Amino acid sequence: MRGLALAVLVSLAAQSVSAATIEERLAPCLACHGNGQSIIAEVPSLGGQPAFYVTTQLYMFREKMRVVAPMNEMMKDLSDDDLRDMANVISKLPPPLPATEPSDPARLARAGALIQQHRCNFCHNQDFSGEQNVPRLAGQREDYLVKALREYKSNARRGYDASMADVMYPVTDTDILDLAHFLARLR
Repeated sequence: MRGLALAVLVSLAAQSVSAATIEERLAPCLACHGNGQSIIAEVPSLGGQPAFYVTTQLYMFREKMRVVAPMNEMMKDLSDDDLRDMANVISKLPPPLPATEPSDPARLARAGALIQQHRCNFCHNQDFSGEQNVPRLAGQREDYLVKALREYKSNARRGYDASMADVMYPVTDTDILDLAHFLARLR
């Protein structure tokens, strides 16, 4: 399934470079990321993300500072203005809805304590809506949050600064699962 999705994305990416409008260029992006809310496992929901954060991430994909083959391919021929235009449109997509699966009160309580301990809500805001260069986490896909947090912990995912690697250093895998469970259920 992932191989087919990758082939479709690369094909769509080639089409998007020659597209005339920003909406046409975004069509392949929205095919995976949805109209604000992703429906594909481990693919982030982009709705409600701050424009500056999205611009930075698109730049990192274009420059291969973050390596995800479909994203690198789609961004490779885009100008800085293209990246900013795309980010501005993406930032206006509706925020993702919280997970509907039942929550586990014990996991929510453990996550709340971790958030206070590691001051997650300092950078990501009290409501985890994100701002400027910090992503929105509220309502994000739980599986994606687990993947991203594990990648920050292992240094497989580089940020544009070292703050997430520092924060994640003492966090256990059980902590990651609890944090993702909590964040995915926030509105």
